[in-house]
Amino acid sequence: MEKIGIIDLGSNSARLVIVNLFSDGHFMVVDELKESVRLGQDMDRDGFLKPARVAETIKALKMFRRLCDTAGVTRIIAVATEAVRKAKNQRSFLDEIQATCGIKIRVLTGEEEAGYVYRGVINTMDVPKGIVLEIGGGSTKIIYYNRRNMLNYVTLPFGAVTLTGMFAQEGLKPEEQAEKIEAFIAKQLEGVEWLKEIDADAQMIGVGGSFRNLFKIAKIVHKYPLDTVHNYKMSVEDFTSIYDMIKVLDLDKKKKIKGLSATRADILPAALAVVRAFINYTGMEFFTLSGAGLREGIMFNQALPMTIDKPITDVLNYSLTTLVKYYGCDEKHVEHVVNLSIQLFKQLRVLHKFPRQYLKILKVAAMLHDCGMEIKYYNHQRHSWYMILNATIYGVSHREIVLAAFTACCHKREDINVYDWARYRDIVSEDDLDVVKKLGVMLRIAESLDRSSSGVIKSINCDILGDSVIMKTEIDGDAALEIKNAMAASTEFRKSFHKNLEIL
Repeated sequence: MEKIGIIDLGSNSARLVIVNLFSDGHFMVVDELKESVRLGQDMDRDGFLKPARVAETIKALKMFRRLCDTAGVTRIIAVATEAVRKAKNQRSFLDEIQATCGIKIRVLTGEEEAGYVYRGVINTMDVPKGIVLEIGGGSTKIIYYNRRNMLNYVTLPFGAVTLTGMFAQEGLKPEEQAEKIEAFIAKQLEGVEWLKEIDADAQMIGVGGSFRNLFKIAKIVHKYPLDTVHNYKMSVEDFTSIYDMIKVLDLDKKKKIKGLSATRADILPAALAVVRAFINYTGMEFFTLSGAGLREGIMFNQALPMTIDKPITDVLNYSLTTLVKYYGCDEKHVEHVVNLSIQLFKQLRVLHKFPRQYLKILKVAAMLHDCGMEIKYYNHQRHSWYMILNATIYGVSHREIVLAAFTACCHKREDINVYDWARYRDIVSEDDLDVVKKLGVMLRIAESLDRSSSGVIKSINCDILGDSVIMKTEIDGDAALEIKNAMAASTEFRKSFHKNLEIL
């Protein structure tokens, strides 16, 4: 395993993430540090990085360097984007960083930056056709892809920091400033010819700190129960209500908004004005937030160099496999339980009548059903429930994550806690409770059929005869333990499927 540090030096903030690279192409973020340096501030006057901003950046990078050294980081990958890219004093700035911090920074081209953002999105989201809007401090990127291939991109040299400075006219009301930014961005979008021809079914995906902050505000407004920004879907109506609330406030009042970072309060209205202009231009009715972007794109390229040319084909499986390895689960047992769960799902379809996409929920639950043992064996199904709800799982919706967590909680004999279920009523429906109970009993049987983690039961074949389900097992050795454990779920099976269970 190798530990690397990735530094992203943007126009607004500097970020460090420390990442463990596993030898088999997987990775996990283990630490993070962010500093608001405003490197791109006031550059529009003469194109130079200002001494105060440079000093603040060096101070942040020295802290990053110290954290990397103490954490045992063996390699630092540092990149800079728009502010440094267009700075007239770029060379002297980079030399000073190298001399004072011992960090060599590579300035990304617009194309390289768009490529990393795209790879961060495409390897973490199951969205076959999308239009990515990434709003940084000094630039805004728009990336269009279809069938997991990047088709077009454009970098507009205006971001939340630069737009705020450009339209900070004395005597201008906050809402008037926002309207001017909207009009300005709309004009810029008009000049992007390919944007007029994007497919109507392309999904809008929001990337960047402003979108993450938007999620934090929405979470508080709606009392949303999950902390996961990735794959959060926001309607234009919800966005508009937050934007209309923020754009009329002065800075002091904006800083008091719960969920809004004090270091971003002054520039968020400009970022939201960009979103508003983009929505108006494209006619989008909702957008999905991505928690992954440029830094994740670098991580994927480091862990799996093949992703430079070709994205991961199965985003969900890659993500789940990473978690199985990170949590130290028994990989052979996990694989066997997944296979048995899939067999049960397919062979009992005439009873449960679930469409194929529900198999994804069962797979998440089956792969992570034992992850709670990382905390404690006793009641580990409850710990697994919590860990699934709070893990970063790519390629699934928030609803599927919640259903998978409750399904995993059922793999031991446990009723669903009605108070826990009620917390997620805005994500799941009452009908979903029946889904969880049926998937939960299938998972419980599958897990029981590998109780000794020896793979003694190779496969199963279910016959549905009258009021009974006869489950025939193909075994290789003594399966008495497995069959006895599986039969302990017969009462729950009868409640869920209204059939008696016999295992032979």
